[in-house]
Amino acid sequence: MRERTIASHFARAALGGARRRGLDYSGLLQQMGISPELLDEPRARIAPEQFTRLIQGLWLALDDEYLGFGNAPSKPGSFAMMCHASIHCRNLEKALQRGLLFYSLFPDAPRLALRREDEWVRLSLDDAQWWDPDHFLTESLLVIWHRLGSWLIGQRIRLEQASFSYPRPEHGGEYDLLFPCPLTFDAEQSSLLFHSRYLAMPLLQDERTLKHFLERSPADLLSRPDDGDSLSSRLRRLLSRDAAHWPDLEAVAAHLHISPQTLRRHLREEGTSFQELKDQLRRDIAIYHLGRADLSLQQIAEQLGFSEPSAFHRAFKKWTGLTPGAYRAQEL
Repeated sequence: MRERTIASHFARAALGGARRRGLDYSGLLQQMGISPELLDEPRARIAPEQFTRLIQGLWLALDDEYLGFGNAPSKPGSFAMMCHASIHCRNLEKALQRGLLFYSLFPDAPRLALRREDEWVRLSLDDAQWWDPDHFLTESLLVIWHRLGSWLIGQRIRLEQASFSYPRPEHGGEYDLLFPCPLTFDAEQSSLLFHSRYLAMPLLQDERTLKHFLERSPADLLSRPDDGDSLSSRLRRLLSRDAAHWPDLEAVAAHLHISPQTLRRHLREEGTSFQELKDQLRRDIAIYHLGRADLSLQQIAEQLGFSEPSAFHRAFKKWTGLTPGAYRAQEL
């Protein structure tokens, strides 16, 4: 219920390859409960499980795990075979090298490379030759390889830097969910930088856990935003304990053993505010319940601390561009 929702931009971007291939995906969207109204509203959000199903549906419809963005299709099942080839390696370095070797066997596959830079490791991606106007394949591959590596060793790999070979895109504000680290744009190559200590870590997964992992991955890896260890993420986890009774900023600052002024400054440095965090969490919890028949609109409003449904209605439309009723109608 407290998972972060996905911006409608990513659903529109994911459909770009299908449009390029001339695929009629209207039936697929209807099946996923994604209305054209929601897709066309820039402020709208979709639930993570919806996004997972959309990606999986597009793979099958296009017969391509690159969703029409690569120089050549990647047959569904390629990612799974790569994982099976890597799962028995003794450490993360061997597993990543074997995975990259697997994809290098396909002449038109995206080129990824792993190289050491003193105490750091850079996973770089050559995305210069693709048809990828919204950078969807670049973002997806970097996210998938980072989260696959984290899953293999059973702990989140802390990113030190994410670099991109293009200017900051319009949806750059969403990057903190994908790459919770310092960002660099207009770089020579798109890449991720992390500490080399992770490479020596043993794999904690096996064939049994891989089978369960592959039921929803790599689509699931894309749809689960990385909370990271930022102050914003810590506050979100704290606030989500009881959405109806929010602690005020002063109480939160006391809980964190810092002054309210310091809390405000740190949040400002992360590009957000206490009120914005509360609104985002309320929005995401509302979207969760609107996609289910468990609560009425009045009950959702009460659970989120609104004094009356009309206040919830106005706030939700301000957050997403759509009314709660319109969201529920297209979800159910």
